Amino acid sequence: QVQLVESGGGLVQAGGSLKLSCVASGRTFVSHRMGWFRQAPGKEREFVASISWSGSITSYADSVKGRFTISGDNAKNTVYLQMNSLKPEDTAVYYCNVEGRLSPIQTTNSWGQGTQVTVSS
Repeated sequence: QVQLVESGGGLVQAGGSLKLSCVASGRTFVSHRMGWFRQAPGKEREFVASISWSGSITSYADSVKGRFTISGDNAKNTVYLQMNSLKPEDTAVYYCNVEGRLSPIQTTNSWGQGTQVTVSS
């Protein structure tokens, strides 16, 4: 099984920054795409950002473009989310996700338990 552990959440004032980290363990990946989603109270989980195995392809939700940066370290099976210019509407539980190939016939789609990000106005 693949385990994902997020860290780096917390309370920050509007305009501040936080950096989230997510470490994947338990299995060796052939390839993967790692990403971040978030869920605010009373809302559905939404996509935030993703990064390809090579790191050459990144994708962002319109609401975070220009403020958030996703990066990865395959050697450490780790993905990061640098969040700058935070807004109160960024307040949510942030979840790490990995969609990956473990072997020619086995894939995985795993989620972390989430880390709370709270932005005060």
